[in-house]
Amino acid sequence: MSSAEVTSEAITEHLDTATLPSLYADRSFWGMTITQFFGAFNDNLFKQLILLLSIVVLADGTKSDNQGTATFIFSLPFLLVTGFAGYLSDRFPKRPIIILCKVAEIVVMGLGALAFLVYGKTNSLAFLYVVLFFMGAQSGFFGPAKYGILPEMLRDKDLPRANGLILMTTFIAIIMGTVVAGLILDYFPGKLWVGSSACVIIALVGTLSSLFVRKVPPANPQLQLQASSFTVPPDMLRMLLADKPLHIALWVSSMFWLLAGMVPNAINALGVIELQVGDRYTSYLNGVISIGIALGCVIGGIASRGNVDFRLLRAGAIGMMCCLGVLAIPAHGDISLLIGPDGTLERFPGIGESPQWLGYWGSLGILLLLGAFTGLFAVPLQVFMQTRPPDDKKGRMIAVMNQANWVGIAISGVLYNVFAAIISALAWPRSTTFLFIAALMLPIALFYHPKNEILSHEH
Repeated sequence: MSSAEVTSEAITEHLDTATLPSLYADRSFWGMTITQFFGAFNDNLFKQLILLLSIVVLADGTKSDNQGTATFIFSLPFLLVTGFAGYLSDRFPKRPIIILCKVAEIVVMGLGALAFLVYGKTNSLAFLYVVLFFMGAQSGFFGPAKYGILPEMLRDKDLPRANGLILMTTFIAIIMGTVVAGLILDYFPGKLWVGSSACVIIALVGTLSSLFVRKVPPANPQLQLQASSFTVPPDMLRMLLADKPLHIALWVSSMFWLLAGMVPNAINALGVIELQVGDRYTSYLNGVISIGIALGCVIGGIASRGNVDFRLLRAGAIGMMCCLGVLAIPAHGDISLLIGPDGTLERFPGIGESPQWLGYWGSLGILLLLGAFTGLFAVPLQVFMQTRPPDDKKGRMIAVMNQANWVGIAISGVLYNVFAAIISALAWPRSTTFLFIAALMLPIALFYHPKNEILSHEH
């Protein structure tokens, strides 16, 4: 019997469905959920602060949009460390890796508070970009262990619901982090380090919650470190080439995150440059799309009924494309008077003539729908890529998936800068970016139609 078979058998015995508690009574699941929640909050608070600070007012009053550069810097360490992180998550037990990553987060958040203090004195983003790089590296090591441990510590039939709940709480964290970033910029413009210091405490709480995560044996303790462990190992490449559905899903996942990587930047540019509603209201725009994603993830998890239902993915792809198209529709005229949520007319400072048809409140509604369709798209793809590989390759498969996803996000930073330059040169409205993103979504909506898969209810 091979070492991989011994390992797989050990995991099966460790996770005998008769001995596992139900999902909602499983403190290990909730420990992992809380750990992920606080990590996502810190990541998105810090990243949104830097994205908004990367929209710089020039001497002539125009605004320079450098968000693509920040996105690329955040993405680069994922490409550098994820392969090695996948090796570690299969070679060693995943729980200690998760805990060590959370300890590293405490250090990174402390550096972040110091970087904001330096920014307040020098107005330079250089140190913040360095910390953003280290944040990406910490998240890169965390990812394979975080997602790879779910199929090891839960029953197959619980995975769709577990992924739906974790994705939901993750996007609630994204909402909170994104909105709090806008509030910090609004209320502490000269003392950003005050607000970001709270991230150290949040990282500490996330570290404590990680201690509740269930111990699992290493998936492949005989795995050897090789040069290919830092990229795509040969056995993983052979598996992907032999498994066409998994191979195609990997490309679709990377393309999806290429598109998703541009959306927050496009929303920030829409709010700050085009609608001119300021950092706080712009962060609300990003927050509402996260609400939609959370709802879509829950609906997707429930509607999957313990299986991989790709009909949800197809509905999500079409819905996303339509919403992006609507966000790009131009209009002309004075829309400085907008209908507020209470039905009264409300004037935002600085809004005059806008070329965007929906305006602020209309954009909120469409972004909510865009988020919901995104959630429907994400759940079946995530579950499929977790459950398809054999047990001794799950951690490295998550690593390969993360590498592919972050290649997409890194390219999104470059593409966003290209689109921003084209739009600026042609004097088009900034909402045109959504049309570019919708056009890139079209091939997925037209051609990606995989078959549904039934997950076994026992290992």
